[in-house]
Amino acid sequence: MAVYDITDTLDITDVNCPITFVKSKIALEELDDGDILSIRLNDGEPVSNVPRSLKEEGHKILELTENGDGTYQLIVQKVGD
Repeated sequence: MAVYDITDTLDITDVNCPITFVKSKIALEELDDGDILSIRLNDGEPVSNVPRSLKEEGHKILELTENGDGTYQLIVQKVGD
C-alpha cells in the first residue's frame, strides 16, 4: 500500500447508492485540483459503482483496499474542474 498525502476523508458507509456517489462527488468538488480524498465505503453496490463513476467524471483512482470488515478504502485524486 502506497502512502498518500490525504487532503480529506469521507465515510459513506451509512448511506446507500446513488447517494454514495453524490456525497463523494460533492466532497471532491470542495477540494483543489490534485488534492486526494480517502473514502470509506461498503462492499456491494458502493464499491462497484463509486470508483467507476468517479473515474468516468475524470478523477484518478489511486487505490482501492479491502479493510477486512466489509468496508473498503478508496483513494481518489481530484483532476480538474
